[in-house]
Amino acid sequence: MSVAVAMYDKSFEHIESRLNALNHDIVVHTFGDDGQFQINGAAVAPGDVDVDYFWLSSHVNDGKFRGKAFNLVLDCKSVGVLQTFNAGLDNPAYKKISDKGVRICNSSAQAVAIAEYTMAHVLSLYHPIDLQRSQQADKTWKSTPFRELSQTNWLIFGYGPIGQELSKRVKSFGASTSVIRRSPATSDVVDRAGTMADLETFLPDADIVVLACPLNDDTRGFADTRFFAAMKKTAILVNIARGKLIDDNAMISALDDDQLAMAVLDVFHTEPLPENDLLWSHPRVRITPHTSYAGNGARGRSDKLFLDNIARFLKGEPFPDEVPPQDIV
Repeated sequence: MSVAVAMYDKSFEHIESRLNALNHDIVVHTFGDDGQFQINGAAVAPGDVDVDYFWLSSHVNDGKFRGKAFNLVLDCKSVGVLQTFNAGLDNPAYKKISDKGVRICNSSAQAVAIAEYTMAHVLSLYHPIDLQRSQQADKTWKSTPFRELSQTNWLIFGYGPIGQELSKRVKSFGASTSVIRRSPATSDVVDRAGTMADLETFLPDADIVVLACPLNDDTRGFADTRFFAAMKKTAILVNIARGKLIDDNAMISALDDDQLAMAVLDVFHTEPLPENDLLWSHPRVRITPHTSYAGNGARGRSDKLFLDNIARFLKGEPFPDEVPPQDIV
């Protein structure tokens, strides 16, 4: 029995040989920027297409078609499984797709890149690299003390693939790692774990606080005035999850009132961040344009995830990255 797989035409060009190597009767329906499928050389409207497995790859995320991709999934006659390029599924389109009975798998391919992004920014804040460069330019020979990561306590909100990859790296520096997650279970790279009920107990000990949790009704705006009041005044906040986890006014007040030392932000309430937003020019804020995922290994991991999941689909095996419908809100 053949399996109908839908993917962006650029994705098919990229992965065709490896897909063929699976030696299974896979019929690929490609689509282009015009939103039409190409089947047997003819253009076919989405409403006439049944898809067993739909792959929204990193090529879609990077291309011009990104804004239309979700509508294409919704417009298909039927879709069995959707594998997406997103780690978080807070886009309202995912709820609409899930409500149609489509199984959805998210992506862990960007976790390594995001973990490295976080480590790089924290290291650069603790190490006086700019001062060292300035002293080099001035030919100044003077010691530049710095804080070691091994002497820090990290608090990570969320323990999905991103939180797990980050915890490995934090532990390799000899730092202490605490996590806030759904179940208070530790691991060989987690020293302490709790739930959201433990938030105000864990926050005062943390030197670095990383938001890596999903955006949902329980986490929306949870980084508020009370949250920042519980933090160390010397703490660094890193948000690589979703902008709406943070009450921006509360964060800016905390920075201005010396209740928070620094914020590293890769995600925002509105993206792109409006030019008149105060965050752009705040001296204690680092801004990057939602680019923490963009490591050069992410596409290869995304490809492998797709090929592994297709193999599971063909064997009738469960997907490790399938998101339960109740978690898509």
